[in-house]
Amino acid sequence: MDLDQIVENAYYESVTGIRTGDTKTECRELRKYIRDAKEIIVPNHSDAKVIAINEVLEMFGLSKAKHLQIHTDACDVSRMPAITKAIMALDTCSCDLVIARGRLGIPGSGSMLVILDRKGRLLTASLSPPHIIHGKAVSDAVRDEMTNALERIGFTKSREKDEC
Repeated sequence: MDLDQIVENAYYESVTGIRTGDTKTECRELRKYIRDAKEIIVPNHSDAKVIAINEVLEMFGLSKAKHLQIHTDACDVSRMPAITKAIMALDTCSCDLVIARGRLGIPGSGSMLVILDRKGRLLTASLSPPHIIHGKAVSDAVRDEMTNALERIGFTKSREKDEC
């Protein structure tokens, strides 16, 4: 079963009132989609976030992401800057996966890293508190968020042990 069929089945279950939560099959298919992604992009102006994301992708045995070097500052005026940045990337190029990191919401709300599929569907995400609270370097925060985003859907650094 592919990701589109998984989504369609879950929609049907929700509409008919029989959905009881995420399944092992759904988690496995989500990880398979991410594992099979060949064209992964990271929209950002600088290299630091891309380098940190690629370090984590490599730790998990996943394909390396390419840097989509675009100015994303305009996304900060939206209500959801990280998601807006990811959608901007999808609107400007073709890819299997987009990984974007930016502010969660209003200034002071912290940061969010999101992973979207080629259709703009949110696959996983991770949040960080504002820098003034966590005090980490940007690259360290991005590494932590990327690791958390993958682990929360069952990825482990050793593929044989992926959960569910």
